Order: sequence, then structure tokens, then C-alpha cells
Amino acid sequence: MDRRVRKTRERLFEALIGLLKEKNFERITLQEIAERADVNRGTVYLHFEDKFDLLNRCIETYLQQLNDSCRSANAAEAPEVFMLRTFEYLESRFEIYSVLLRGDSLPAFRVRLSELLRQGVEEQFDRSVRDERVNREIAVQFVTTAMAGLLEWWIVRSMPYPAAEMVRQLAILLQDHGLYGSGEPPQQTRPAAERR
Repeated sequence: MDRRVRKTRERLFEALIGLLKEKNFERITLQEIAERADVNRGTVYLHFEDKFDLLNRCIETYLQQLNDSCRSANAAEAPEVFMLRTFEYLESRFEIYSVLLRGDSLPAFRVRLSELLRQGVEEQFDRSVRDERVNREIAVQFVTTAMAGLLEWWIVRSMPYPAAEMVRQLAILLQDHGLYGSGEPPQQTRPAAERR
């Protein structure tokens, strides 16, 4: 993508996120988005069909950034490393993801986030779960739902615990259900006061 096009889209996404902090998506107009991004309305239409297309692309972009930042090409990577990277990435971009999760009018973000989590859970399950009593489909649904709910709770509550503590607790819970390796969960590495 051309650098100028990418920059314009980033400004439009940032404008949309800023407006979503202030009001529901239904009440936001394309004119307001254009003004906030300091572009004319015609520029918005050069990149997006309408505000719904802009929202969908915004969600896709931020989820892709989350995916790109948290996934690893290393198949032998321990699950807690992947989980910690995910929590830390969300922690570092709290403003964006809190808006996308808190918006009552943005269920699409929650659905897509769950699907992204499901893919990661499936990969980790296939690498690390060896208990034949555990049904893969049920376990993946259980862990995906738990992680999505936990991430949403953590973000909506303004991240009351540091990322490392969240991962440590999650690892303990998964271990108790036979869905995590037998190694020790990671230790808390930094106090809550040092977050963000």
C-alpha cells in the first residue's frame, strides 16, 4: 500500500476511534470523521464506501495488527509466551482496544476477536494437549470463550492486574483443567503500578 494512502487511512481510523470514545457509532457522521482526520469528505469516499465500510476496515486492521504482533513463527514456543505477548500488546494499546470492546454498537469486534483467539487456541491445543480424555472441539470452545471473556473483563475494568499476572493466573486455571503443559506458569514480572 502506498505510504500516503496508509497514512490517510490511519488518520481516519484514529478519528473514528476518537469519536467512538464520545458517542455511539450510529450517531457518528462521515463529515465528523473527515473533520477529525483533517481531510475532506471526498477523501473518505476515495478509501471507503461508507462509514460501515470504514468501521469494518478499522476492525480488520486493528485485529490484524494484534494477530501480527502476537503470533509466532516458532512452533515450539510455550503457550505462556504467546499469551503474555497478547496481553502486553493489548496493554500497550489500551485506548484503541478498550473503545472497540466497550462500544455496545460494536459486536462485530467481539466476534472477530473470538475467532482470532480460537485460531490461536487450536494451534496451541494441537501442540501441547496430550490428554486423550479431552475432546478437542469442546476444549477449544471452552478456552476461547474463557480467554475472550477474560480479555474483555480485563480491558473494560481498565486492566486492574498487569499482563504477567493475568497470564500466570490463566495458566494455573488451564493447568487445572488439563489444557496446559506441566511446566510452571510464568511468575509476575512487574508490579501493577508499572503498567502502561
